Amino acid sequence: MLELHWLKTFVTLAECKHFGKAAAALHMTQPNVSLHIKQLEQNTRVKLIERNPFRLTQAGFRLLESSQKTLMELQVCQADLNAINDLSQGTLTIAASDIISRLLLIQPFQLFKAEFPGIDFSLLNTTSFQASELVTNAEADLGFVIAQKESQPLHFTELQQIKWCALGNNLALWQQSQGRDDMPLAEQPTLILLGHDTRTRELLDPALPSLNLPRYRIMEVGSVDAQIDWAEAGFGVAIVPEFSIYTKTNLKSKITPLPQFPSTSLGYIVRQNQILSKAIKQLLHWVNQEIIRIQGQSVGT
Repeated sequence: MLELHWLKTFVTLAECKHFGKAAAALHMTQPNVSLHIKQLEQNTRVKLIERNPFRLTQAGFRLLESSQKTLMELQVCQADLNAINDLSQGTLTIAASDIISRLLLIQPFQLFKAEFPGIDFSLLNTTSFQASELVTNAEADLGFVIAQKESQPLHFTELQQIKWCALGNNLALWQQSQGRDDMPLAEQPTLILLGHDTRTRELLDPALPSLNLPRYRIMEVGSVDAQIDWAEAGFGVAIVPEFSIYTKTNLKSKITPLPQFPSTSLGYIVRQNQILSKAIKQLLHWVNQEIIRIQGQSVGT
């Protein structure tokens, strides 16, 4: 009989490819990691790893494939059992980007903690792509993402349509100078964009030619807040989601809507056929209310 904790140790070791790193990831001692692998090899009666240099044997690759599926299915099953029992103790793991977390989730999280004091939050700061992987692998119960494509094994529910705007004072001047010799620019315009490892760039890059700018430079930063800060400091024009400036009351730079840019969706993802607990359903209700409240504020201003 194979023990689950042996399999978990084996999968972690296969991913880390190092006994010391696996021990640190599992919060175990290195001798205990070695013991688990020894017990696993004794029970399967096959050699699973070569140690110097580290590599999986053919049998090890076969066990790794089955072990990953088994552990994920058990994790999914536990999540569903918790939902059926209306989990009142434990941890709810949420995957979301930094901008979504701070703009849309703080107040719902406060309400959640008051209503469900026995449930702790684990908030994973991720990109939309990473959030999808975490929910797929049952490492997160819920993910908030932008521009999710409906695909197995995820189900996407839209919460808000996202439109884009330009934050910065020189966009109109740059556009007017396009192709005109009588309006030379002192230097190339700078667009402040998120890095290429985000889904945002996949959406924006094809739309940038519609701005009709002369040759421009791109300044890549790591967060929407960084885009806003650099644009406010006069380093260029930032292309950001409109919802990211809803709560920014002291912006001095010009805000230009970009209706020609394709709109996209902000929403949440769960695994298809996942059972949602009462706690998760209530959290999603509060998030939806927060979106409505913020949109109302933006219309009022």
